[in-house]
Amino acid sequence: MLDLKPTFVRLAAPAAACVLTACTFTPVSSAPEAPPAETALDVQPAPPDPARDAADERRLASLELQVLEKSAQLDQLQSQLDEARREVVRSMARMNSVATRAEAASGIAEAELVLQSMPANAAGTAAIRTLTAQSSAEFEKANYGGALYLANQAKSTALRARGAGAEVDQGSLRPYERALALPLQLETTTGANVRSGPGTTFGVVYTLPAQSRVVAYSSAEQWLRVVDDSGRRGWISQSLIRGQP
Repeated sequence: MLDLKPTFVRLAAPAAACVLTACTFTPVSSAPEAPPAETALDVQPAPPDPARDAADERRLASLELQVLEKSAQLDQLQSQLDEARREVVRSMARMNSVATRAEAASGIAEAELVLQSMPANAAGTAAIRTLTAQSSAEFEKANYGGALYLANQAKSTALRARGAGAEVDQGSLRPYERALALPLQLETTTGANVRSGPGTTFGVVYTLPAQSRVVAYSSAEQWLRVVDDSGRRGWISQSLIRGQP
């Protein structure tokens, strides 16, 4: 008969060791651990679009060129106006116009009073001062007609500039209203309603016939704040006016 005891002992010993050892194991969860939360990256701006930048540069260059062209045109027109004034004054000196010394002196005094009533930094002050000085110079040459003409030019320029300031001051600018750099001499192209505000929802203040002259001082969208020859004020649609011919 076979002796199975040694074989049993050899098989049972490892099993018992495994049982004893298993009692000291720490159970491990079968679920995987969640990875640590990642820090959100800052949102980076989209890279500049080269095509759009090039288009903006072309547009800016075009606008700069237009400004230069307009500036050159204004300089040329001012030169022509100055020459025309000088020619008028020379003609009056040759013709011995009927203007008297007293009339010329009165005109110069009025121009100087208007100039003194204007702020030193008001638009057109330098031009008005120049005209007044030229008027006084012609007076000293006994060219009283030329002196009176230049004095009247100075007064007209001063009154227009002072009127522009009064218009802007009287009605405080609306949030979307922009004062024009210079008063614009305009006329209506057709019969036009002048309203109390910039839009058709505002009431009609008065009506102007075609070819009525107005001066514009500020704008809001497609509307202009104007005053007519009789001093009436209001707003008119830009589509109903044009520059004076």
